[in-house]
Amino acid sequence: MEGGVDYLAPERNKAEFDVDSMKIVWAGSSHDLQLSERMARLVASDPAFRKDNRAMLGRNELFKSTLRKATYAWKRINELRLNEEEALRLRSFVDEPAFTDLHWGMFVPAIKGQGTDEQQKKWLPLAHKMQIIGCYAQTELGHGSNVQGLETTATFDSKTDEFVIHSPTLTSSKWWPGGLGKVSTHAVVYARLIIDGQDHGVNGFIVQLRSLDDHLPLPGITIGDIGAKFGNGAYNTMDNGVLRFDNVRIPRDQMLMRISQVTREGKLVQSSVPRQLVYGTMVYVRQAIVADASVALSRAVCIATRYSAVRRQFGSHNGGPETQVIDYKTQQARLFPLLASAYAFRFVGEWLKWLYTDVMQRLQAGDFSTLPEAHACTAGLKSLTTSVTADGIEECRKLCGGHGYLCSSGLPELFAVYVPSCTYEGDNVVLQLQVARHLIKTISQLGSGKKPIGTTAYLGRLEQLNEYRSDVQKAEDWLKPNVVLGTFEARAARKIVTVAQNLSKFSNPEDGFQELSADLVEAAVAHCQLIVVSKFIEKLQKDIPGKGVKQQLQHLSSIYALFLLHKNLGDFLSTGSITPKQGHLANEQLRSLYSQVRPNAISLVDAFNHTDHYLGSVLGRYDGNVYPKLYEEAWKDPLNDSVVPDGYQEYIRPLLKQQLRNARL
Repeated sequence: MEGGVDYLAPERNKAEFDVDSMKIVWAGSSHDLQLSERMARLVASDPAFRKDNRAMLGRNELFKSTLRKATYAWKRINELRLNEEEALRLRSFVDEPAFTDLHWGMFVPAIKGQGTDEQQKKWLPLAHKMQIIGCYAQTELGHGSNVQGLETTATFDSKTDEFVIHSPTLTSSKWWPGGLGKVSTHAVVYARLIIDGQDHGVNGFIVQLRSLDDHLPLPGITIGDIGAKFGNGAYNTMDNGVLRFDNVRIPRDQMLMRISQVTREGKLVQSSVPRQLVYGTMVYVRQAIVADASVALSRAVCIATRYSAVRRQFGSHNGGPETQVIDYKTQQARLFPLLASAYAFRFVGEWLKWLYTDVMQRLQAGDFSTLPEAHACTAGLKSLTTSVTADGIEECRKLCGGHGYLCSSGLPELFAVYVPSCTYEGDNVVLQLQVARHLIKTISQLGSGKKPIGTTAYLGRLEQLNEYRSDVQKAEDWLKPNVVLGTFEARAARKIVTVAQNLSKFSNPEDGFQELSADLVEAAVAHCQLIVVSKFIEKLQKDIPGKGVKQQLQHLSSIYALFLLHKNLGDFLSTGSITPKQGHLANEQLRSLYSQVRPNAISLVDAFNHTDHYLGSVLGRYDGNVYPKLYEEAWKDPLNDSVVPDGYQEYIRPLLKQQLRNARL
């Protein structure tokens, strides 16, 4: 606890498990827990990282404040000689979108992944010392998800040994890159490679945007901020930018040439490095987004759970206390599945991290067999987890009633910061269509004897799954992992087979994909939900130390799966995976699980180990002392700086003092 009286102590005393052990499970290891606690304390204890006034700052003030914090964080990283892992964690606890996010998260990885050894030696030391600041300029005003449709051109001039970077249309303007608007000195720019009039597709180029002396845009470059975004504070701390090129020249060696190279003579040469390695960066970024989803959802759930235990409403008998909102079944039915989802996403994120490492090792050894699977997994899980998390944060705001609408609740800003993740790094619907293509291809190859691998392995048992009928007889049967897995596999497999059969009726497959796109998305989502369910169950098969910890995770795993079954009951019934009676038993078991989680709810969110500073919420305070703090927070608003408002003499007084006459009709 961070000082004072613990109003939630009675709730914490109900815990039936070792909370410290659960903290380790959530963090991933004792090392990760200690690292997070150390960096969280470092940020929370430093007044320079104050963030409770963000929603009240104007755009210019807000942006300048973020520049100060990001620069100060870099200063502290150097003073404390933090390693890369520590620095990443410290920046995450500063908890403010800033130009450094794109510099470290996209610019540096792009050069690492796509630059030659010589290019890395030249550019990475400058980037690592932040002597240059980079961003990632891919998305354009007219194209985002369709990267192959980008319009910016990079034309090779063999006379001068240069590329000419140009924006031929308004819609070719680079639009959205974070850090671009006001800060970045350089960008990795994605443009169409043109040699002797021939278009060779999209490649990356390192382009200097601003002078390193006075920060003015270089000749031929038009650059600025795209304007205010959704929410108070939120992503308005970031200078998302617009960028246009008017025949800007760069040296030939600033094309990222690890995969493809352009010679002095203007010949395009493929290097010995496999092109598939480019996908490694994409897989890395998307698995990181899945990990971030669990963190963002856990923050919202922590706030809503603590406030639900503090808030009392109705149900008073004989002058006694009103009922805690968390005791209402309607509140539990909305809140506890989100609590379970936060844990589920944490564990599938851990698995994706392992998958990324495994795939990269295989790629380095020339083994590309698992790449399509990894690409589909990261695309689908990025889509699934970010969609659920964005909706979940908003649901948590509603679960906090009217007070959830206050900026001081922390939820409006959390939502506004998080919701763009449903679009960046791939629109969520487009990503599920990519997953669907992978699934349809997997089905089509079964006849040739090619066995599905990894998360699609269940599709190799189509005959068995087609015959599958759940043998659930009583509610408790739904607690058996094999019953849950079998049911989810049967539902996913049958949806995929049905849409594949419908596709086969089209003479032109692309027409079929267009017509059946909604069905394809549903099949892909069913597959991705199966992955999350199966990885949660796999987690439970490992040794999990700590009194009662495994039992709580089993409850949460069952809640996650059975809530999905409840929410998608039509799917499970229409595919014949279960009967209506078994669906009824699943709901019965779900209600029982909510009752079992209820005494442990506060301790389960305590295990997220979020500091009050990181949560940034009056409603989600560790000590539960909500109402005095809400009252105190209200008086901090600049509108309360004066008793009589600015504008009284000009507008309100004349209104109040006007002489009213009867109107003539």
